[in-house]
Amino acid sequence: MTGQTEPRASGYGPPRQRALLAAIDTGEYDPETSLDELTELARSAGAEVAGRMIQKRDAPDAATCIGAGRLEEAAAFIRDNQVELMIFDLELSKSQLANIEEAVGVRVVDRTMLILDIFAQRAKSSEGRLQVELAQQRYLLPRLRGQGSELSRLGGGIGTRGPGETKLESDRRHIRRRIAALERELEEVGRRRALVRGRRQKNEAPAIAIVGYTNVGKSTLLNRLTAAGVLAEDMLFATLDPTARALALPDGRTAVLIDTVGLVRRLPHHLVEAFRSTLEEAAQADLIWNVCDASAPDMEEQLAVTRELLAGLGAEGVPVLDVLNKCDRLALPPFLPGGGGIAPVAISAKTGYGLDALLSATAKALRAAHTRLTLLIPYSEGGFAAEIRARGRVFSEEFCEKGVLLDALVDNRLLHRARKFLAAAEK
Repeated sequence: MTGQTEPRASGYGPPRQRALLAAIDTGEYDPETSLDELTELARSAGAEVAGRMIQKRDAPDAATCIGAGRLEEAAAFIRDNQVELMIFDLELSKSQLANIEEAVGVRVVDRTMLILDIFAQRAKSSEGRLQVELAQQRYLLPRLRGQGSELSRLGGGIGTRGPGETKLESDRRHIRRRIAALERELEEVGRRRALVRGRRQKNEAPAIAIVGYTNVGKSTLLNRLTAAGVLAEDMLFATLDPTARALALPDGRTAVLIDTVGLVRRLPHHLVEAFRSTLEEAAQADLIWNVCDASAPDMEEQLAVTRELLAGLGAEGVPVLDVLNKCDRLALPPFLPGGGGIAPVAISAKTGYGLDALLSATAKALRAAHTRLTLLIPYSEGGFAAEIRARGRVFSEEFCEKGVLLDALVDNRLLHRARKFLAAAEK
């Protein structure tokens, strides 16, 4: 058990809840690094970290996650240090939540509840609020018995902000109906987003998605390049709602730069599913900026976390440019690995260092995002021809006996499907 020395919040804002953080070390990941992240998450949610504890175990205890002895230590620390909240660095079952709360005498939240609480505070757009509510409802459903009434009300403490202004009914059927309604609303939002993408593609404006770990400076970079005016603070998930702005490239083209929600290690699957429509902007982009904090010791892990999520969203075919931000914090420039693909770029969004190189690398990468081909596409593959029109540019189109003869700028993500039609055109 280690104590912290964070001062209590003062001034006109609400007092910060003093929290004890807890984690178990099963060997799956570095618990110290994960607790450092949980500390930042707690701070972003409005908590003051009074202490942290780690227990090495083969697996979480089925009843209380940590062992009985460590639970007694936690209860004593909570009594002696005026702690009001205990936060666990993993997802707890409803029985574990109830058992731990009974043992320590204060409110207990898990990692997922904490992140959901932050999202509930930060979502401003109607789409963002829908996505947060969907994630909350999916999380609450299996924990409804004995917890639903408490978790659903709008509260003043971490983990009590419910999915909306209406009280969560204890009836599971009501929750399932609400989940279905939210999914339908988000499907409609997704259709509108697809129409916007279609108009953008018709205007031949390439899309660049900014993705990366939370708090690595994505919003600062967006503001620096486009004067977007997006909130940029030194805390996790400072901004939640996606923002799109026009970006002038050095070759005279205009691209659309899209900011996306930040990522964390072990991002709860509830959030991945709820924010899929937003995150899929990256999968539909022409180029992805994978932004990381070059001054962080886990820089390579940040890049890996992003690539893993992108793969899960089906974005493997989208070119990725690694952007190493916050170089102003380094005494020496970061190591830029060579090899195939697009070479990474070192920048400082704060000072402007490296931004010209970033824009030049972006223009070069976007030129390689499409290939001009002549294809003979059978009428039975009309859907593929429509996809080429939507995601590229058609220079000429001729309706022949065997199909449609297209002279088109083809999105490189479609090349593997276009090869057989290229052979047919050459015969």
